[in-house]
Amino acid sequence: MPYEPPTHTVERSLRATTGAKIIAGVDEVGRGAWAGPVTVCAAVTGLRRPPEGLTDSKLITVKRRTQLAGTLRSWVTAYALGHASHEEIDALGMTAALRLAAVRALEALPERPDAVILDGKHDYLGAPWQVRTVIKGDQSCVAVAAASVIAKVHRDGMMAELGADHTDFGFADNAGYPSPVHKAALLERGPTPYHRLSWAYLDALPRWRHLKKVRDPAEGNVPVIEGQLGFDF
Repeated sequence: MPYEPPTHTVERSLRATTGAKIIAGVDEVGRGAWAGPVTVCAAVTGLRRPPEGLTDSKLITVKRRTQLAGTLRSWVTAYALGHASHEEIDALGMTAALRLAAVRALEALPERPDAVILDGKHDYLGAPWQVRTVIKGDQSCVAVAAASVIAKVHRDGMMAELGADHTDFGFADNAGYPSPVHKAALLERGPTPYHRLSWAYLDALPRWRHLKKVRDPAEGNVPVIEGQLGFDF
């Protein structure tokens, strides 16, 4: 399919219908990883023409994505990053942790946004934020696409640093997501200090299953299942 660059259609719609002036595009990375934080970027771009090649970070090569992130950091009007650690994910569940990271990013912006565009169909922010959800917003919306690239490059760098003392796990290549190298290291060595211990992958590791953290469902912080699949050998 031909490349369709993202546009400011959603931003223009929000300006026209709500009067919003400062609009932040928000995207996350790390939701489905087994290790490391979930990272959220909030980016404000205004209505300027985006850099060439901007789209969903997953559709761009590593080299191009890194170059583009460098350009975007100085091109955007403002951006900020928020993280929820693996410990917070284990304690709160992914949905609550994702909201925590997003709020941290939004509150770190120099000015509070009047509206927020979230990638996907689920509004995990809620009140008091004025939210517009956009399915595949990281491909169609300039601000969300910018946030996608900045978040991905930043978290990949974080995971490479965390993995420096755990080279068998290949964090520099897999960023904490499931991969053959990652699975093999887990089977042999068990989780690193950066692994999410409430994830279902531990159910398939008899030697390490005792490390699994389980929250009381009565507390209302039950982890979501998406991205928590176990081994498939």
